Amino acid sequence: MGNYAFHFLTLFLLLFRPLSATSNVSELFEIWCTEHGKSYSSAEEKLYRLGVFADNYEFVTHHNNLDNSSYTLSLNSYADLTHHEFKVSRLGFSPALRNFRPVLPQEPSLPRDVPDSLDWRKKGAVTAVKDQGSCGACWSFSATGAMEGINQIMTGSLISLSEQELIDCDRSYNSGCGGGLMDYAYQFVISNHGIDTENDYPYQARDGSCRKDKLQRNVVTIDGYADIPSNDEGKLLQAVAAQPVSVGICGSERAFQLYSKGIFSGPCSTSLDHAVLIVGYGSENGVDYWIVKNSWGKSWGMDGYMHMQRNSGNSEGVCGINKLASYPTKTNPNPPPSPPPGPTKCSILTSCAAGETCCCAKKFLGLCLSWKCCGLSSAVCCKDGRHCCPFDYPICDTDRNLCLKQTMNGTRTEILENRSSSGSSGTWSSF
Repeated sequence: MGNYAFHFLTLFLLLFRPLSATSNVSELFEIWCTEHGKSYSSAEEKLYRLGVFADNYEFVTHHNNLDNSSYTLSLNSYADLTHHEFKVSRLGFSPALRNFRPVLPQEPSLPRDVPDSLDWRKKGAVTAVKDQGSCGACWSFSATGAMEGINQIMTGSLISLSEQELIDCDRSYNSGCGGGLMDYAYQFVISNHGIDTENDYPYQARDGSCRKDKLQRNVVTIDGYADIPSNDEGKLLQAVAAQPVSVGICGSERAFQLYSKGIFSGPCSTSLDHAVLIVGYGSENGVDYWIVKNSWGKSWGMDGYMHMQRNSGNSEGVCGINKLASYPTKTNPNPPPSPPPGPTKCSILTSCAAGETCCCAKKFLGLCLSWKCCGLSSAVCCKDGRHCCPFDYPICDTDRNLCLKQTMNGTRTEILENRSSSGSSGTWSSF
């Protein structure tokens, strides 16, 4: 009933707008859909999104007409989402976990003299902006960003690290797409003796099973981490002068959703619900700001970045940015590259090549009598004994010879078609 009530309200608002305004917003919406590649499942859904877009249009227009604002808003790629929808899908920081953080030893020494401005992007210590999608794993992006930064500073090599490994495998306290805290991500990497690369363990924007074959592919290590005292903006500045720093903020303000450019100054709550990365600082027209890297893609903000006011006079900082900050530490070198993986052992007498998966082709009384090799790593073996599916398309549809995966909302499947057939060499069809 709630959706239909909203659709009716949308129709009412559109019908009773001045005709020219309705026409202009509708035309603008069509242009926006084309620009952002948006399409909808039905005319009803499109009308609903038009109503949301029109409401966001009014909010953006009202803000941008203010005379004293230090930042502007825009109809970015999230302009067809209600503020509630956006908050549910794009946050994921769990500040309550900080109550369980271990007491850390004496924090590392920080530089006393800091430059007037600094941008770690210009020093090669920041990877490209990433997009968490509809997965509340901002904590993992903040953590990998900080580890990428300190690794580059210490080794000279900028390596994009795997958020998905943290989402799937760091489960002692963190909850994947359900939220987490950067400190526990650092602790996981320390305990695991390193973390894999983004390229080897790619992001899926959903919770998955821990790929244990990837856990020992430790390309980058850290030695520890440090927490900056809450509400100590001076110490935070010193830390950022040394390396990129993870912080919690309030990212649930409506203006945050539609931010475009300028120095964001609020109004903003200081109740933390989002995690980002500070990659530098500067000043403009006498106003000091932090350079904040977000994980909402390059279509948000200034190519994925925001300038957020610092030295605001509030000890907690704008959006609580001074309240909960931490960073990884590194003194030891990374491990040498792992040797190429050896054959995959199926049984005492049978094995598959490196990077392949053993699948049982014939069973008797629960014992496998015959093995075949799927030409994919960590694949899912189908029950028909003739096909396999990629780990990220784990549902076998043997009737149609397809591999499927469940979407985030669980209402539909996406299809990856069988592109090869079984050969005489005994290998299974691979996708």
